[in-house]
Amino acid sequence: MSIGDFELVARDGGARAGILETAHGVVETPVFMPVGTKASVKALLPSELRDLGAQIVLGNTYHLHFRPGADVIADLGGLHRFMAWDGPILTDSGGFQVFSLRHTADRVDDEGVTFQSVYDGSRARFTPELAMQVQRQLGSDIAMAFDECTRADVTPEQLAEAVRRTALWAQRSRAAERAPGQLVFGIVQGATDLAMRERSAADIVGIGFDGYAIGGLSVGEERGLMLDTVAATAGMLPAERPRYFMGIGDADGLLGVIERGVDMFDCVLPTRLGRTGSALVPGGKLNLRNARFARDGSPLVEGCGCPACRDFSRAYIRHLITQDEISGLRLLSVHNLHQVIELVAGARRAIVEGRFARFREELAADAAGAIN
Repeated sequence: MSIGDFELVARDGGARAGILETAHGVVETPVFMPVGTKASVKALLPSELRDLGAQIVLGNTYHLHFRPGADVIADLGGLHRFMAWDGPILTDSGGFQVFSLRHTADRVDDEGVTFQSVYDGSRARFTPELAMQVQRQLGSDIAMAFDECTRADVTPEQLAEAVRRTALWAQRSRAAERAPGQLVFGIVQGATDLAMRERSAADIVGIGFDGYAIGGLSVGEERGLMLDTVAATAGMLPAERPRYFMGIGDADGLLGVIERGVDMFDCVLPTRLGRTGSALVPGGKLNLRNARFARDGSPLVEGCGCPACRDFSRAYIRHLITQDEISGLRLLSVHNLHQVIELVAGARRAIVEGRFARFREELAADAAGAIN
C-alpha cells in the first residue's frame, strides 16, 4: 500500500473494517481519534495514548494558529515532533470553531470569516487558503477542508448558502499546497435536509478528496434523525474512500454510525467526562463525586484492564476527585479513553468475524445487567 490507499478488508451489513495508509503509519478502521485540540490530549502523555491503543489523534488548526502559532511549530520540526507523537495526526480546519464560537464572528462571506480571537479579542481572518497553509505548516497526516458548519435550526435559505459556500471553500482547499504525504478530506454539509446533503455530497465528491467527512451533525438534532441522515449520507459517498463522522463519542452513537458505514470519528467526551469526575461504564457513566462510592472497593468496571481499574478502587478515585487531586482526573481520563478505544476495537473484530449485530446485542445485554 502507498500513502492515501484505503483498503476495505471486511463488511458486515453496512459496517466496514478497513486499513488507511498515512505518512506516519497504518490506521485500522473503524477508529476513534482522541482529541488533542492544542497539541495535547488533556491530562495524558503520548506514551499513555499508545499504551491505550490509540492509533491517530486530532489537533485543531484554529487554536494552534493562535497559540503557539504554526510558524513556531514548523520551526520546531512540525506537530509530530512538537507534541512527541510519532503516529498519524488529523487536523481540523477550524471550520467548526467558526460555528461553535459564532458569537465572535463579525462576518462570513465567500472569501472567508472575520472574527475576534478568543485569546486576546483581536480581529482575525480565516480563509480556506490560510486554514490549509496552517495545516501544511503543522505537517499533519490528514488535513480537513475549510467548511461552514450550521446550527440545526437554520432556515432553508441559510442552509443552502452554507452548502454552496462549503463547496466553494472545498475547491480552494483542494487546490492549496499541502505538506509532503498529507491527505486532504472534504466535508459534506446539509444538516438533516437530505436534498441539501445530496447536493453537498455531489459537490464535494466531484472535487475529489482522499476521504470524506460527514459534518454538521451532533449539533442539537434528535439522535434518530441524525443516524438516518448518516446512513443516507454514507450512501452518497464513494465506498472506496474513508468516511469520517465529526464529533461523536458515546457508545450507542459510535456503534450506530459504525453500523451505518462510518470509519473514523472523534470526540472530546471521554476526556471531558474524566476531567469533571465521571467514568464511562457499560450503559452510561458514574459520577465519582457521589457519596455512595466513598466505601466502594470495586473497580470502576469489573474486568477492565486500564490502569485505573487494575490498580485502584472507586473509593480511592472518588477520594482523589473530591480532594482536587490531579491524579484522579488523569485516571478517569485514561479509563474513559480506554473504554471507547476498546469498544471500537471490539467492533472492528466483530465486523471482521461477521458478528457485528451479535456484538451489539451482547453489549446491550451487558449494559442492561450492569450494577453500578
